[in-house]
Amino acid sequence: MADQKTGRILAIDDNEDILFSLKLLLKQHVELIHTESNPELIPKLMKQDQYDVILLDMNFTKDAISGQEGYHWLNKILEIDPQAIVLFITAYGDIEKSVKSIKAGATDFILKPWQNEKLVATISSAVKLRRSKDEVRELKTKQKELNAVLDQPFNDFIGNSPEMQEVFSTISKVASTDANVLILGENGTGKELVARALHRNSYRKDEVFVSVDLASINENLFESELFGHVKGAFTDARTDRPGRFEIASGGTLFLDEIGNLSLPMQAKLLTVLERREVIRVGSNKAIPIDIRLICATNMPIKQMAAEDSYRQDLLYRINTVEINLPALRERYEDIPLLANHFLEIYSKKYKKNFNPLSKICLNKLHDYSWPGNVRELQHLMERAIIMADDRNLNPSDFQVSIQRNDQNEVEFDSYNLEEVEKNIIQKVLKTNRGNISKAAGELGLTRTSLYRRLEKYGL
Repeated sequence: MADQKTGRILAIDDNEDILFSLKLLLKQHVELIHTESNPELIPKLMKQDQYDVILLDMNFTKDAISGQEGYHWLNKILEIDPQAIVLFITAYGDIEKSVKSIKAGATDFILKPWQNEKLVATISSAVKLRRSKDEVRELKTKQKELNAVLDQPFNDFIGNSPEMQEVFSTISKVASTDANVLILGENGTGKELVARALHRNSYRKDEVFVSVDLASINENLFESELFGHVKGAFTDARTDRPGRFEIASGGTLFLDEIGNLSLPMQAKLLTVLERREVIRVGSNKAIPIDIRLICATNMPIKQMAAEDSYRQDLLYRINTVEINLPALRERYEDIPLLANHFLEIYSKKYKKNFNPLSKICLNKLHDYSWPGNVRELQHLMERAIIMADDRNLNPSDFQVSIQRNDQNEVEFDSYNLEEVEKNIIQKVLKTNRGNISKAAGELGLTRTSLYRRLEKYGL
């Protein structure tokens, strides 16, 4: 407060001399100091103006010693503004009552007679606290507004296929719990959309959702980014800084690319999850955390655990419930739904009017293998809409390469689709000597989808 005036203060005391002294002292340090001897005017004053800090006498003339009148007006103030910062003004002998006042909702108390420097410092801290509360409230309001915009059933995360209906069902069952969730799926399948759907349908929905891409964090900065650091902990640590765990406390923490962690990083993460507390780099103080943890990876994390390149105990910790996201090539029946969904979104965005996609366009999209999954389809639709010249999109507007290699055609005894699929799976398994992961990759399936087909055909 020394150089720049900051803070709007309301002081209420029945002693005019005290009010005069407060005004004389504080007008040098704050933007505004309003004094009032009649507490009955508090509601009117708070309606007319907004104050960062309210200085409130504990005893007025009507009730000179018990402090009950002070508690009464404290409650009134907090009813009007639950975020209000109230400092009681109290005599030295009333410390016990002052402590009780803090339990009742006051932020601090000022002893009479006060020391000027200490009074200014206390009010300065109180103003900063109020500004911090306002910032947090503003962030929460923005988060709620953002959630409201996103909070359609599953936003861009849509599908009618049995595989997707199973995913939606799992989300509905799990979202309201605090169970740790592991989302498995290829890049572009919508893993973060699943995480956000879980958050928006949980009791933490009004709290923060923090997303961390672990693949982008340098191993040397892993602890600082996730757990925070204190000033001077390392060369560039110029201020204290909370980590992602602290920021997410009370809400949801989404750790994407969890399969990319090295073994040392896995050990550090496991310790935090087990203790439910973090210690900032350069500090010895443990800070409790309260998070709902959701993780995701496109890597064969179970196979990695079996091969000792991923910790089994960490896998158990993050994998209370598992959600497997199918690749787009495993749910071709959803392509028309998704394509027309993106057509509607980008038509509005670019202020163009398009007819629904023709059957010939949908056939071309259906014949493509979609290595980039839904994200690739989304980008393809956006580009086509930007470049199109009229209201009808044509197959030539979709720049995808439908590759066919006649040299690799396979002859079959039967053209029954189930028999064909069974024969191909048998051949690929034999070629890969029974390695499920390699066979699934060659077939363009997830391990889960391949297991499902093996069970179906009794292989």
